[in-house]
Amino acid sequence: MEEEKIELNERNNAAQLKTAAHPPGRFERLIQPCLAELVGTTFFVFIGCVSVIENLEAAGRLQPALAHGLAVAVMVACMAEISGSHFNPPFTIAIFLCGGMELVLVIPYLVCQLLGGVLGAAMSKVDPAKYMNATGAAFTILQSHDQLGEVFFAELAMTCLVTMVVLLGAVNGKSKSPLVPFMVGCTVLFNILAGGDVSGTCLNPARAFGPALLTNYWAYHWVYWVGPIGGALIAAALVRLLMGDEKTRIALQ
Repeated sequence: MEEEKIELNERNNAAQLKTAAHPPGRFERLIQPCLAELVGTTFFVFIGCVSVIENLEAAGRLQPALAHGLAVAVMVACMAEISGSHFNPPFTIAIFLCGGMELVLVIPYLVCQLLGGVLGAAMSKVDPAKYMNATGAAFTILQSHDQLGEVFFAELAMTCLVTMVVLLGAVNGKSKSPLVPFMVGCTVLFNILAGGDVSGTCLNPARAFGPALLTNYWAYHWVYWVGPIGGALIAAALVRLLMGDEKTRIALQ
């Protein structure tokens, strides 16, 4: 066993030395991560939309909750080493603010995520009649001004929670965990189970933008941008000011 451990350590050291001697080229540093964000967001939105469009009434929120949660977990696990597996504009903004990515990639990531949202929604639009019946977003969206406050707060709070999981599990050195795909997937799952009837549990402007664009349905669409981005900013502030390790915190050293 000890010999196997030594051999494994030697292989890891050799791999690290090889990486240091041959740093990633421009394609792997700049282009490949953006492609991963595009592909990952496309399939996440596709699975999410189809799970709602084809959902049986008897299944309630369980079917879309499982579909979204498992899709997130699988895509994060597959592409974390390529792009960080954001697939969500608020995540990208929060990760950048917490020092988890380069500024040069922020705008390309956001563009690829929104484009992925459109492509994913287009892939799911196999039955136009059903798609139109999904109220323009393939999830339950705000229907009247009376609901505005509770929907906004739900999107803000739930996005704050899942962003905290992302930041503490994948960015903050002290609390990084290899279980982050499972953690994020579970958080998305129970957010949908808990808040699906309140706001639809979008938590992701790219998830809302694609279906809204393809159906030209923009009623209260801004809530699904302002709420999630606001929640992500709060999460980033909490990590930067209070919850982060010494390297991440900018106050209370």
